[in-house]
Amino acid sequence: MPIEDIKYNEAGLVPAIAQEATTGEVLMLAWMNEESLKLTLETGFAHYFSRSRNKLWKKGETSGNTQKITSLSYDCDADTVLIKVDQTGVACHTGEKNCFFNVIKEDESAPQAGANIIDQLYDVILSRKGMDAESSYVASLLEGGERKVASKIHEESAELITAGRKGTDKDVVHELC
Repeated sequence: MPIEDIKYNEAGLVPAIAQEATTGEVLMLAWMNEESLKLTLETGFAHYFSRSRNKLWKKGETSGNTQKITSLSYDCDADTVLIKVDQTGVACHTGEKNCFFNVIKEDESAPQAGANIIDQLYDVILSRKGMDAESSYVASLLEGGERKVASKIHEESAELITAGRKGTDKDVVHELC
């Protein structure tokens, strides 16, 4: 679809939603004008229009938290742009991973999206690194070095395979977790 079809508002802007390409996590909403959209397409990195500063800006220009474009599309009305990105660092200027951390309401019993489970697991492992090995099993594995970590991964993988062959779905889920 040609970008000439995009409908800008009276200020010459279109909302642009940035979404992490690998996880689907919505990172931020910013504004684009025709020039920032063209720069984004030309460079492969997200460029936006700052309404408060009244100028173009490249995401991550000063922070290093860039957004490499993996795809760009617009909605059925051609009045909103969706940018799927490979986010380097955090997306929010506050230091948060995304800009949508102010929860108004959340049903804690509702299933949570698991698309970023690997990122969450990685964050937990990093948080344990350097902790007292006596108070954290993960810290004790990390302190034991690559051999100890690999041994644990091997053990857990074997238990998952055994559960897959002989166990119930519940056993498989338990071992996978």
